[in-house]
Amino acid sequence: MNDSYDCIVIGGGPAGSTAAALVAEAGRNTLLLEREKFPRFHVGESLMPESYWSFKRLGVLDKLKQGHFQRKFSVQFASHTGRESQPFYFSERDPRECSETWQVLRSELDEMLFKNAAEKGADCHDQTRVLDVLFDGRRATGVRIETADGQSRDIAARVVVDATGQQSIIANRMGIRQPNPKLKKAAIWHYYRNARRDSGRNEGATLVLYTNDKKAWFWYIPLHDNIVSIGVVADAAHLLKGRGTPDEVYFEEVEKCPALKARLADAELTSNVRVLREFSYTSSEAAGDGWVLIGDAYVFLDPIYSSGVFLALKSGEMAGDCIIDALKANDPSAARLGAWAKPFTDGVYWMSKLVYAFYNDSFSFGRFIKNYPHHVGNVTDLLVGKVFQPSAADVFKDMDPWIEQAAATKANPSEKTGEKPAEKPASAAAS
Repeated sequence: MNDSYDCIVIGGGPAGSTAAALVAEAGRNTLLLEREKFPRFHVGESLMPESYWSFKRLGVLDKLKQGHFQRKFSVQFASHTGRESQPFYFSERDPRECSETWQVLRSELDEMLFKNAAEKGADCHDQTRVLDVLFDGRRATGVRIETADGQSRDIAARVVVDATGQQSIIANRMGIRQPNPKLKKAAIWHYYRNARRDSGRNEGATLVLYTNDKKAWFWYIPLHDNIVSIGVVADAAHLLKGRGTPDEVYFEEVEKCPALKARLADAELTSNVRVLREFSYTSSEAAGDGWVLIGDAYVFLDPIYSSGVFLALKSGEMAGDCIIDALKANDPSAARLGAWAKPFTDGVYWMSKLVYAFYNDSFSFGRFIKNYPHHVGNVTDLLVGKVFQPSAADVFKDMDPWIEQAAATKANPSEKTGEKPAEKPASAAAS
């Protein structure tokens, strides 16, 4: 390693590797650091179709196509009674190749992106721990690291990028990370071999399976080598307080999910239990003088729509462009480094509204679409990740009253639900 760099990126996940690859490709001296040794485990195996464009820009599409990752063409839902819907095919909205995506083993995907950053010119090191981010006042000036052989040293940088995921070194240090009070969720998950999956184009479909009491839902993500990732998500208080061990709770929830039990009839458990607690949060600032937060270090929403990797890639891409611009202008200020944050958080906002609607069991996407069939395409666009375009807001002009009525119904169950809300007065709509 050198004593100084134009840009140091901490964290070798999709966000960090994307930013490092783009900044290095632009000719800037870039250091990418990863604490663990590759390949390393990470959850978040299901990709959104719109990830295609980031992969294309990074130049890794051919590697993905030629690899062994499970192809994903659709999403499917199972109700609390066990009834499974027809597959929801992404290509019905957009028949192009970009409507196909993958179910990935993150240890392999992340290592591929890390190596791609090296191929683009970044100086990449795993097994390197960042002990501290160095500051002069509120301006980041570099990092203090510990190498695999236990040696520590300081390295200077004009820009420090925090892509450390939930560790979020800078956000936690500055006290700018804020948990999402609406999404105090937790997840418990396992991996199985030989769990039943459908055939043909439906083999790699992501499934969302409700429990019979509708207090939890399972993700069901078919991976390659006949492995399936299966996790339960619910309020943290419901899953983790006073119900026994995580394993005991997990299998209690399996018993309450008829659609899942049928698929596990011949399955073999292949992992120890894993737990993630209250994972939804955001940060009040995306950048400061000499520093940037990207990926999960900046914001994490919820696993329901498989947005994690997509938002990590997109934030790395958008922030990377701003870093290139700031270094070219010799102005690594908060204003230049954070110019990407407003359009990015706008996109996250539209996705978050769908997440909140999903967790309100008084709201029905089916009833909404029945009343507004012309919005099928708009909802589809949001679900595949098309949230960074002006039309992303269109559906909420009609959906917001339904979400508001559902929230009122949840608070007062005696109110009627399932009917088209009354039109708001013009004065109320304007406000």
